Amino acid sequence: MSKVEPREAFPDEPEPTEPDTTAGQGAAGRPAPPDGPPPAAGPAPGILTGAAPDAVAGAMAGSSPESAPGAVAGALPGPGAVTGGTPPGAPVRGAVGPGAAAGTVTAASSAAVTDPKRDTAAPAGGPPGGPAPAGPPGRARGRGGRRPVRRREALVGLAFVAPMLVLFLVFRFGPTLGAAFLSLTDYRLSGEWTFIGAANYTRLLDDHLFWESLGVTAVYTALYVPMTVLLALGTAVLLHRTLWLRGFFRGLFFLPYVTSIVLAAVIWKWIYEVEDGLLNAALGVLGAGPVDFLGDESLVLPSIAAATAWKGFGYSMLILLAGLQSIPREVAEAATIDGASAWQRFRWVTLPLLRPVLFFVLVIEAIQAFQVFDAMYVMTAGGPVRASYSLVYFLYDSGFKFFDFGYASAVGLVLFLIVLVFSLIQRRLIGREED
Repeated sequence: MSKVEPREAFPDEPEPTEPDTTAGQGAAGRPAPPDGPPPAAGPAPGILTGAAPDAVAGAMAGSSPESAPGAVAGALPGPGAVTGGTPPGAPVRGAVGPGAAAGTVTAASSAAVTDPKRDTAAPAGGPPGGPAPAGPPGRARGRGGRRPVRRREALVGLAFVAPMLVLFLVFRFGPTLGAAFLSLTDYRLSGEWTFIGAANYTRLLDDHLFWESLGVTAVYTALYVPMTVLLALGTAVLLHRTLWLRGFFRGLFFLPYVTSIVLAAVIWKWIYEVEDGLLNAALGVLGAGPVDFLGDESLVLPSIAAATAWKGFGYSMLILLAGLQSIPREVAEAATIDGASAWQRFRWVTLPLLRPVLFFVLVIEAIQAFQVFDAMYVMTAGGPVRASYSLVYFLYDSGFKFFDFGYASAVGLVLFLIVLVFSLIQRRLIGREED
């Protein structure tokens, strides 16, 4: 595009009195249209001074008056043309022209509105120097506005849970409180009772059957819990590494858990038979003599523990399998890259990460072991010579054979306290998480 002289672009303008400023005005010398930029509200910082007239005229060539301020503002200034600003009341030195002043005023106005560091800057829609306008009413309250909503949601959830919660409290804590009251009385089957205080607990301390049954229960627990946990952990590890028919084997190993304990005890009693039992038949093939597993005082508790471990390891297996599947693979892969063997990965990586799950399994199995009754009742009836006479068996005889309900309630509360203390000890030793 050819360069157009200012006089040819606007022939109706009067002759400028100073020829050295005519070239700098150009098209921007015309008055701004009514819808043009607003007048300057105050001194504009950073005014361009000393701009080259030729550059300004070249930038304005072929431009409309509306785009003139931006063009002038984008023109290249001469050396030392940009100043840091003028103080209030000082004259503007060497402005390029009216268009440059208008463009500078527009930029200064935008900076005054958006610059938060200036004291005189006013927020959009507010008075200069005044406070920021208030937001919507809902946001002004912050977190306090959400508290009634959360409280209302909690009340609604509690209303839905209340029926089941009431049933749980009644049928869970109701019998416990009733047993605690009965343990302080001499209650008979006829309904007559007499408050005797702690006489039942004093009687327990002098009863040798109580201590004998407690010892049998402790030995059985020491046999059953490690056997069940090791069997469940080994099976869970195998299932975790098995990719072929994993679901089938999981259901197969869990099947004994859903089987009736009475049916399982009958089956294992037949397996342990001396004459035609399956286990003694296998020992006969190997040339070993028949073994009386349920008639020998030293073998009866391990035999019952093995049967009940087979019956109950499926539940712990699923819990441990879920814990193994929750361990990130990246941890084991990092240990493999570092050169750890399979046993080292299991000992130093898997077991520490599986510690909370192991604690849960140990507590559950210990509670189950302290409550053993069905297997001993079906397989041995407490024999031989009370070698399998558990604490719950003693409670059963006291309450439903001799109808001494107050004494049986005292045995039940002692069993509850023993299980509670045992669980707290396990929590202290193996269940506490490291800080």
